Amino acid sequence: MTHQPAISKGLDLQLLSPPTFWRCEPSWSWVSRPLPDHLLWCVLDGIGRLELDNRVTELGPGMCAVFKPGDAPTANHDPRRRLLVFGMHFTPRRPPADVVPEARWAEVRDRVLLGALARSSDSAYRRGDRLGERQAELCLEQFLCLIWEAAHGTQASSVDTAIEEVAQLIRQDPGRDWSVSEMATRASLSRAQFTRRFVAQNGMAPAQYLINARIDRAHQLLTETSMTITQIAAALGYADVPYFSRQYKQRTGRPPSATRPRSTESRAGSN
Repeated sequence: MTHQPAISKGLDLQLLSPPTFWRCEPSWSWVSRPLPDHLLWCVLDGIGRLELDNRVTELGPGMCAVFKPGDAPTANHDPRRRLLVFGMHFTPRRPPADVVPEARWAEVRDRVLLGALARSSDSAYRRGDRLGERQAELCLEQFLCLIWEAAHGTQASSVDTAIEEVAQLIRQDPGRDWSVSEMATRASLSRAQFTRRFVAQNGMAPAQYLINARIDRAHQLLTETSMTITQIAAALGYADVPYFSRQYKQRTGRPPSATRPRSTESRAGSN
């Protein structure tokens, strides 16, 4: 079983230096003395090489490292494609030190998120208030979780990613008149290939996934808005309200009218 960081109450990390960006100089090279603390080190741009404990890693955008006390990394880069690195020195506020995820380095594919976290932690910390410092610490926790996931998780294929993007679009807009053919086109697959891969990834056929997404949204609208059942059914693509009610009951065990809070139902009925 892979060891996971103790995150139930947060990693509880303390920054020891401001979040920092640096574009390494053309003649830059790094021969570190043994580090006295932990160091997050993320490459946002450029290419280079890093060595630690006789292991050499090629550096490029998205490559991240978590150095621990006593580590003495060395690195260099291509002066024509200079490294842009983001880093933070930190320490756990409480023992044990294994609250820091066991991931020496890993490639995080979501480079947009890495850049956003880096900018957010930098700007928040430089406000100079406790809230900004806490925000930077939370960004650091997110960095470490992403690195741990990249190091220990299963890397999704491009097809898996495309299918997940389609599933996310369905969840975001379940009232749209989705067709399986359109879903397959978005994933650049044939209808048969898409359906097979979608079932393998999500445990149900695309049409069933769409119905579930609609019922989930219907439940939210019933409990959080004063929209009538007829309005909700229409918004979610149901021309037949009784059919909507049957599908809702099949999946939730009770009719839409029993889901709505009484106070909201009273307001809806008086409109």
